[in-house]
Amino acid sequence: MEYVKLTLDNLDKEHICCAISNNKDIQVASKKAWLKERLSDGLVFLKAAERGKCFIEYIPAENAWCPIEAHGYMHINCFWVSGSLKGHGYANDLLNACIADAKAQGMHGITVISSPKKMPFLSDPKFLKYKGFQVADTAAPDFTLMVLRFDENAPAPKFKESVKQPHIEKQGFVVYYTLGCPFTAKYVPLVAQTAKEKGIPFESILLGSKEKAQNAPMAWTNYAVFYNGEYVSNEILNEKRFLELAERCKS
Repeated sequence: MEYVKLTLDNLDKEHICCAISNNKDIQVASKKAWLKERLSDGLVFLKAAERGKCFIEYIPAENAWCPIEAHGYMHINCFWVSGSLKGHGYANDLLNACIADAKAQGMHGITVISSPKKMPFLSDPKFLKYKGFQVADTAAPDFTLMVLRFDENAPAPKFKESVKQPHIEKQGFVVYYTLGCPFTAKYVPLVAQTAKEKGIPFESILLGSKEKAQNAPMAWTNYAVFYNGEYVSNEILNEKRFLELAERCKS
């Protein structure tokens, strides 16, 4: 398999795997704009040349858009191999490239946010454990900060204390999100419109900077749903799934 690293020179012409469409699509446009601004922060987006969901996205943890304390580590934002591209060793290739890059930069290791069991939009904990990752820290309700350490004497990475028990002082539905995932640009406005039509209290909060994401009230910042102050989901909801969640929350 041939792999392509996104750069300012090729970003406009290359597909981005997680949203394969043309640059006029809101999902593609928002994600590429977000990526373009992150490249100067050391972000790497490495993907299969073949069209399909096969990529890894990582960045020095100091610049990661999540509330972790992991100075000197590389952080994996997203790692996804699916469909017909699974089962060929491509995930190993991508992870090995990340490991080699982190070691070349003299980092302590690699971190990634996962969960005790496979959850939507999170890296597979079974695969990570197989590759040597260990749980470094946890945050409610179901998040783990996993680490592959190169230097056992380095300080262990951890979540910020403020996200260990996520809670906000707002009523109704509140969705925090970034444009680091292309699906948020499409579905957050659609869900907001559905909530308005149904008379459901709803607020969306865009975490539009690294600083805002690093000080967010929950561990997973790409997308987080709160209801009456309590954290309820990290799943990026379409209109139907939102209405189903609203019914469950009210019952």
